[in-house]
Amino acid sequence: MHDDVKTAQTEGAEQAAGAQGTETRYQRGLRVLSQVDGTAGEQVVAKLAEFAPDFARLLVEFPFGDVYARPQLGLREREIATIAALTAMGTARPQLEVHIAAGLHVGLTREEIMEVIMQMAVYAGFPAALNGIAAAREVFGRHGAARDGGGA
Repeated sequence: MHDDVKTAQTEGAEQAAGAQGTETRYQRGLRVLSQVDGTAGEQVVAKLAEFAPDFARLLVEFPFGDVYARPQLGLREREIATIAALTAMGTARPQLEVHIAAGLHVGLTREEIMEVIMQMAVYAGFPAALNGIAAAREVFGRHGAARDGGGA
């Protein structure tokens, strides 16, 4: 019950802000998420919202509405940093795959992505870089199949 009231209050505040012509954190986050991931990001958020709606909202508002929206770095640079960090972590393969695809979406080349991953061998070790290469191979394969019209 409390969550329903909280959600209704938040939505009402967002509608009021929209009526005044200002963009809410959530609206800005959705806009930036779309620029980064296209419809793939929206699908991730929608699927997450089915199980954890508050977390889905936070995922849109904080990383994309607050951090990614900052003008000091472009989306290409932010995806380079994200791919590097996720590769170095070595424990976030699903997120790494999402951000490799996002890197392609914001204009990184396959060669640039591979260089970022190879750079991580120096700082995070060969196992992390090898895992990053495996993730890139998977994403590039899916991206190539989508570009070629399907079939793997």
